[in-house]
Amino acid sequence: MEFNLFTLVFLVATLSYVITLLWLNIRQDKAVAKSFSAVPAEFSEKITLEQHQKAGEYTQAKLLVNHFEIIFSTVVLLIWTLGGGLSWLDGLWQTLTDDSLYLGVGFILSLMIIGSIIDLPFSIYRTFVLEQKFGFNKMTIGTFIGDMFKGLLLMLIIGLPLIYAILYLMGAMGEFWWAYVWLVLTGFSLLMFWLYPTYIAPIFNKFKALDNLALKAKIDNLLIRTGFKSDGVFVMDGSKRSSHGNAYFTGIGKNKRIVFFDTLLEGMEDQEVEAILAHELGHFHHKHIRKHMITSFTISLFGLALLGYLINQPWFFHGLGVETMSNHTALILFTLVMPVFSFFIAPISNALSRKHEFEADAFAAKHTNADDLVSSLVKLYRDNASTLTPDRLYSAFHDSHPSASIRINHLKASGH
Repeated sequence: MEFNLFTLVFLVATLSYVITLLWLNIRQDKAVAKSFSAVPAEFSEKITLEQHQKAGEYTQAKLLVNHFEIIFSTVVLLIWTLGGGLSWLDGLWQTLTDDSLYLGVGFILSLMIIGSIIDLPFSIYRTFVLEQKFGFNKMTIGTFIGDMFKGLLLMLIIGLPLIYAILYLMGAMGEFWWAYVWLVLTGFSLLMFWLYPTYIAPIFNKFKALDNLALKAKIDNLLIRTGFKSDGVFVMDGSKRSSHGNAYFTGIGKNKRIVFFDTLLEGMEDQEVEAILAHELGHFHHKHIRKHMITSFTISLFGLALLGYLINQPWFFHGLGVETMSNHTALILFTLVMPVFSFFIAPISNALSRKHEFEADAFAAKHTNADDLVSSLVKLYRDNASTLTPDRLYSAFHDSHPSASIRINHLKASGH
């Protein structure tokens, strides 16, 4: 194994990444503990001390699991790279086929399956121990196994052709293969956005039309007022897996759906649901989804162009413990190590995302009652056991939404 200067750069970046993650977790834990004995003043009338403390305990329990996940995943990363794991797996596939394309597809597919198996104990613990302990888990073992096999089947049906196409283009399109791969990935992403609501989501959940006629009338009126058209308003059986509540928009073009979790509707008044929907409409009004997609596609273009350079650099492969240079090992190495190097720009993307949340809140306050939005947000924080007192730096790195107090105070201060 031939290590070089890039090995040292990678080790320093990885160590910085791990230390920062653990340090942020410790800060978050301390922030939660500090406010454990008293509900923040602005929430004291709507959230009890018991509910506040449940959120604190839930947050701390998740942090503890995350401590182990960070350390474990780092060890796995080092085994795959500097430990020679990728070289071993690549060598194994070289004994099975001489076709570089099939070798690459098999290598990537087997790596994805091994990764899923490695993550399985954490997934089981999060679902059946942590979520169960705090009363959120509604998933049966049968549903868990069913989801796992459905996910595997989708990966084979959708993922295999995509992996094959990417590796084919990397080998056949010369120096600027990355531009062709980018076009394929962009087209694939847009297709998935369009297909997901109607064809993929129903594989995992049941969707039914909203049958609350009074609420439907409010929603229809809101859609007319804001000039928004959708493919329908649906209720999803989120309670099949969890008691966490949520709402979302999905799809692009004319194939857009408004989806409410059944768990969300159970605890909300009609006007509060209307306010939540108005917030989501605010994202569309301000073209946040489109802006996010353009940003994402631009970043992926630059990323692929960078990979187009690295794929010809022996130091990149050798520095990360891979002996044989190939398209498929370059693709996997890049995917594995990019999170380590890109983590420190997370606060920038999160700050932009929080700006979008404020804009969507302002839109909702304009078209519905701001007090209804505030009360719906408080209920969401309460029912999902979200901490009301996150650490500022932890939030900057991890949270795409503003913290509870900042968001609600911003709504109240806006004068709506």
